[in-house]
Amino acid sequence: MNRLILLISIIFISFTACRRKSPYPGYSRAKHDIYFQLHKIGENTLHAKPGDFITVDLTYQTMDDSVFFTGRRKFQVTQPGFKGSIDECFTMLAEKESATFIISADDFFKKTLESSLPVFIPAGSKMKVTVNVVEIQTSEEYNKEKEAFLNWIDDFGDYEKVILRQFIEEKQLNAKPTASGLYYIVLRPGKGKKIELGDTITVNYEGRFLNGKFFDSTLKRNQPFQFVYGTEWQVIKGLEEAIGMMHDGEKSLFILPSDLAFGKSGSSTGIIPPFTSLIFEVEILKVN
Repeated sequence: MNRLILLISIIFISFTACRRKSPYPGYSRAKHDIYFQLHKIGENTLHAKPGDFITVDLTYQTMDDSVFFTGRRKFQVTQPGFKGSIDECFTMLAEKESATFIISADDFFKKTLESSLPVFIPAGSKMKVTVNVVEIQTSEEYNKEKEAFLNWIDDFGDYEKVILRQFIEEKQLNAKPTASGLYYIVLRPGKGKKIELGDTITVNYEGRFLNGKFFDSTLKRNQPFQFVYGTEWQVIKGLEEAIGMMHDGEKSLFILPSDLAFGKSGSSTGIIPPFTSLIFEVEILKVN
């Protein structure tokens, strides 16, 4: 019954949105010059709202369908800061739903990301954002989950240094840290070009704790990660430095102390505790 009501609501919304003809075939007009194409309907009728934490698979494309970013993210939905914001797109979907939105590229990069427009996107143009909602958590549910990771941590900063040193000695790693404290071990040299700012790169990576336990893997998801290198908020600080040292085709291992990873607060998901060193195995699959 709920599903039937949801379908009727979507049809009504779509009909109302289409009273003004959409300039994009297959897309309906929502509000504030956002256009959307719904791909999948979820069973739950509760949409994400500001304050909720959502896990989403995101894909950013130019209007000619060239992909320049794809990856999974978990973050807190914020109150839209302006009309036509990508935050409005997130609040239009419920758990397990997916849709593609057409929004202003200028607004997304300049207002949301507070960065400059990439050279491959003309000023005044649109872009496509495909959103697949994996999970929605209320702030209460999120904080309860995070508390379970943090309640045993006291003064973990000094402990991290001991654990990191013991790990390096145990594995007999001869690599010396960079000035920032990053350890860089080449597993397979790359024969292609060195990564530069503005390159669109496709990578596989696996993230592990020092005890070997995985916390993330594009290989297990069978979903390589693609993004524009140097664009703000795409990867954590340590991986930004690490990938900038690599060449096309290279596969390397990086050890990141916590201040290059998720620092004293841990990850927003609660999966990475504060003051936690991490291991990333990164393979550069393609560079454009």
